[in-house]
Parts: sequence; C-alpha cells; structure tokens
Amino acid sequence: MYGACVMSSIERISVIGVGAMGAFYASRFYEMDSHSISVVAGGERYDRLKERGLIVNNTHYSLPVVRPDDRIPPSDLIIVTVKNHHLGEAIQDLENRVGKNTVIFSVMNGIDSEEQIGAVYGMDRVLYAVAVGIDAVVRGNHMTYTTQGKLFFGEARNSELTERVRKLQSLLDRAGILYETPDDMIRVLWWKFMINVGINQVSAVLGAPYGVFQRSQKTRDLMESAMREVMAIAKTAGVNLFEKDIEDWYAFLSRLSPDGKTSMVQDVEARRKTEVEMFAGKVIELGNRYGIETPVNETLFRFIKAIEQEYLS
Repeated sequence: MYGACVMSSIERISVIGVGAMGAFYASRFYEMDSHSISVVAGGERYDRLKERGLIVNNTHYSLPVVRPDDRIPPSDLIIVTVKNHHLGEAIQDLENRVGKNTVIFSVMNGIDSEEQIGAVYGMDRVLYAVAVGIDAVVRGNHMTYTTQGKLFFGEARNSELTERVRKLQSLLDRAGILYETPDDMIRVLWWKFMINVGINQVSAVLGAPYGVFQRSQKTRDLMESAMREVMAIAKTAGVNLFEKDIEDWYAFLSRLSPDGKTSMVQDVEARRKTEVEMFAGKVIELGNRYGIETPVNETLFRFIKAIEQEYLS
C-alpha cells in the first residue's frame, strides 16, 4: 500500500495527541512557522481544540486542527504523542495524513509503538524517538514547563546519518528543539523505558513530584529497584544498559522543576487510565518470557491497578 519513503522537504507537520509532549512540539513548530503545523483530532477533541486552542507557558496558540477524514495534502512529518491505550485509534486516524514521502516518529512511552505504527504504514516510514527531561504539567488546555529536556531520535543505527535524519535535524534546529542522534537508538529506547518504569510508577504510587526524588534517597532507591529489573531483562534481550545510564538519568532529573510531575502522577490526579500495562505490565511479560523475576514491578502493578480501581470502576 505504501512505498519506500524518500523525504524531500518538510513543509507540512502534523501532531496527533496534544497532551504535554504534543503541546510542546506543536507550539514550537507554530512559533517557527504557523503555516507548517496542524493537529489531527476527531469528535469532541476537535471541537475543544478549535474552540479553546492550547496555552503553553501562558501563550495562547490557535492551532490549525484537521479531522482524520479531511481530504487535504498528506503530511511530510507526523509526530505521534498519544497515550498507549489510544495508539490503535491514532494509527487509524492518520491514514489520510500519510503520503508516499511521509516520515513518522512516536514520542511515546514504551518500546514497541514504532513497530505498531510500522506494521500498518511500513517501518521504512518510521524513525525512532524518545524525549527525556521535560518537566511539563498539563491542566485542561494549559501546559507549562521550565525545562524542555532533549529529543533523542534517528534510525535504529546512526553511524552514518541518512538524508531524512539530516533534514529533521535541520528542522529541529530551526524550531529550537534540543536533540541528539545517538549511534544506537534501540538502546536509547530501552534506556527511556527503564527510566519510565522507575520514576513514573513510583511517583504514581507516592503521589510524588520530581522534588521528592531529588531530595529522598529512599525514594530513589525504590525507583532504581524497578529500573534494575529492566536492566536485567534488557541484557538477556541483547540490549546493554549500564550503571552510567542511571547516572545519566540523574543528570536530567536534577534539572527538572521540583514541582514538576510525571505523566503517570498527572493521570492519577486527573482520574484517567494510566499506562501501567505498558510499564510494569510489559516488564512482567518480558520477565516471564526470559525467566527473570520482577517482584518490584509486580508490586507496583498491583498498587497502581488498585489506585485506578478507586476511580475507574
């Protein structure tokens, strides 16, 4: 259905999912060129965004919004920033946005959204990406952040940069988005997964902002215990994570606003479904597959599901 992607210029950018990450990227590209960006949304989300727009760090953005079935030229770049349990719907909603030269990258948590997108549109359209270190807080259509963190993106291997990676680097430079293109993106994908498994879940159980992790060694110890289960699984799966990867995470953590909160804390506070299945649930699944015990993540899974049950049942 879709042929190989040969990227020309990047003129039309679409974002699907405008929580913290989507709002950040949409606002940055709008500042760069207000004609370059649109948000894909249907139903009530379309109406809400058309009526209210987004407010990012006290600046109001009346972003162009398109429905999934709108017949307009396809996008050159699509950024997917939805929650894991909305990914299937988002993939369907993107059909009219994907053309023969479209590149897609997912700034989602977890380690398999790229494969899910690639299964429909072809892995030759997909770049790998993770965002680390943004301290965004979302309330309604308001998003605030003090630190944008860094986007890691590229092909699975980047010892030599492809043309589409170089063009995206140029675009991100124009938009003022900090990025890095590492040699091994799969390893970085697992590094971010390890971070999320630790801080997202522990923060959700404790209701803790970043400041608690910055101050409390016992809280960091609990976070690390969940992360080390990911390290053990990754090693068995052929992905090398090291002690320095934990140190590198602390360098990001130290720069975050003490009042900032993980996405999972914000989900619990807003009484939304969390992504615990994608974090602890995935760790438990992989632990069973590789014969590795995961008691910390099993406990976190039960805690977070019990929290959810209080407001979702």
